Amino acid sequence: MTGMEFANHPVVWIFASAIIIVVMFQAFKFLSMSKKRAKEIGLTDEEINRSIKTGAITAIGPSIGIIIVAVSLISLIGNPLTLMRIGVIGSAPIESVGAQLSAEAAGVQLGSAGFTPEVFSLIVWVLCVGGAGWMIFTVIATPSLNKIQERLSRKPKGKHILGIVASGAMIAIFGSLLSNEFLNGGTYIFAGVVAMVVSFIINTTANKKNIGWLKEWSLGFSILASLIAVYFIV
Repeated sequence: MTGMEFANHPVVWIFASAIIIVVMFQAFKFLSMSKKRAKEIGLTDEEINRSIKTGAITAIGPSIGIIIVAVSLISLIGNPLTLMRIGVIGSAPIESVGAQLSAEAAGVQLGSAGFTPEVFSLIVWVLCVGGAGWMIFTVIATPSLNKIQERLSRKPKGKHILGIVASGAMIAIFGSLLSNEFLNGGTYIFAGVVAMVVSFIINTTANKKNIGWLKEWSLGFSILASLIAVYFIV
């Protein structure tokens, strides 16, 4: 049995599908708990539905990149493992690099004749153990963060501070992602600048005109505008 035959074996499909089912259950459970908590703090059904829709729309852009990486991984490590890893991780490029480095450590190339079941097993262990750190940190840190949030909420300016912290975190996340891409050259810098300008214009217009749906689609429109600008101008 070759490595790819083993990678697409029904037993591997069973384990991968079980993990995906757990992830889907968690998603629906978290959504249910979030809606319940939102009502407890006074949010209306309209605000809750708008938040859910905004989150769903915002997830479309990043998901496209993950899908592209997933398609390339399928031919290298098989369907079930790709499905499992894409369903539980946050960085598809890291999975691709991890699989490649694992194969090279075993002295073979992904998709080559030397890709044996043993090499596939090595890739599975590297990807799973490598991605476990994020999950372990989340389990350990989440209770502490929740306690900090509750303490700040009880203070007079606590909610204001939480808003600043949340905004700072978002700026740091997007800033980190942008800075990494900017290092790749002028084309990437141009795309990022166009996206930022378009996002600023859309959000400013939406706030002035009180157009809720426009703010929800701001990220998608910004990504689309930057792609069009790069295609026709650069």
